[in-house]
Amino acid sequence: MTTVTERTEGHYEVQMVPYGEAYVWCPESVVVKCECGARLALSTSETVCSCGADHALLVSEKLSSHTTPDGTLHPWDAEYREWVKEQGESLLSEETYWLELRALDGIHG
Repeated sequence: MTTVTERTEGHYEVQMVPYGEAYVWCPESVVVKCECGARLALSTSETVCSCGADHALLVSEKLSSHTTPDGTLHPWDAEYREWVKEQGESLLSEETYWLELRALDGIHG
């Protein structure tokens, strides 16, 4: 019987690079003990054991239903909403941006 023994939330890891820091997204994953005895760290994009067993259904079941404690699907949703609130009127929609750009093209064209 295949069992999930551990689950890791999606998160960013900071990696030092020559000119600063890079923030790398690490997707959520589960550690599975396969029927063959192998322990595997699997994500939604890696679901097959070396014995050939495909654990896609188990992995998607354990990962797809998860949300963050505040109910959002992605950990950055709350930060983004807060940022938008702080921007207030200075934040333009994409449609407004293109309208203003076309108006400027008409002036200079």
